[in-house]
Amino acid sequence: MWVLLTGGGILALALWLNASHKEMVAWQRHATPGALSAAHGPLGENCVACHTPNQGAVDDKCIGCHATETALLQRQTTAFHADIGACSQCHIEHLGKQADLRSMDHVSLARIGLELIEKSTPAPSAESSELTRWIRAHPSGSGSTESHPRVSALEMTLDCKACHSTKDKHAGLFGSECASCHATTQWTLAEFQHPPADSVDCAQCHQAPPSHYMMHFDMVSKKVARQEDERVSQCCGVAQVNQCFRCHQTTSWNDIKGVGWYKHH
Repeated sequence: MWVLLTGGGILALALWLNASHKEMVAWQRHATPGALSAAHGPLGENCVACHTPNQGAVDDKCIGCHATETALLQRQTTAFHADIGACSQCHIEHLGKQADLRSMDHVSLARIGLELIEKSTPAPSAESSELTRWIRAHPSGSGSTESHPRVSALEMTLDCKACHSTKDKHAGLFGSECASCHATTQWTLAEFQHPPADSVDCAQCHQAPPSHYMMHFDMVSKKVARQEDERVSQCCGVAQVNQCFRCHQTTSWNDIKGVGWYKHH
């Protein structure tokens, strides 16, 4: 049965809806668990932009806004976002305007990975199932193992090179087991001792940049470091690409012997 609203009825309905909206906004204002980060600040009190009633933050709404961020998906270190689909487990909101939503939590990432394995179709392989059972039986958020003292058992399931191979400063010389030396919290090693300044075996660990294998090495690099062939050939021999010690200091690659700090590019 259709009911035709009179002008007064329409006005009453509009007033009721407006009052309901104000009541809802007021309720959201009192229920908010904290200020949004600066990145999401423009959303203000629009809770439904991220939340769904009786469900909380919904990943589909996050993806709806961020799916077009191609730069995020093209970079090796962040390309995994294309398959994760579990935004709120890592990117936690309502921690204040200064909160950094980009802080990396490898434990959370590993947990999400295990969940994806368990839900995968077809069913996980016997090896994957055994791995999952082993991880569940060990401390996942903290602690370490004898072979990897810097990372937890759960973090060991991550493949470091899948995200970090393009940032490998060792140029593959130390293999792909990053966790054998590095922690997931930081790359630096407090106990690392660089060989003495008079060491001549730099090339064992350091790979020369591409420019050193081009004419740039003879036309620019040697001249800047005063290692031009005609100048040093009689005393020291022609400088070779793998003789890092001839030009560089151990303090920094840009600290050139006898020259000082040099901005190469």
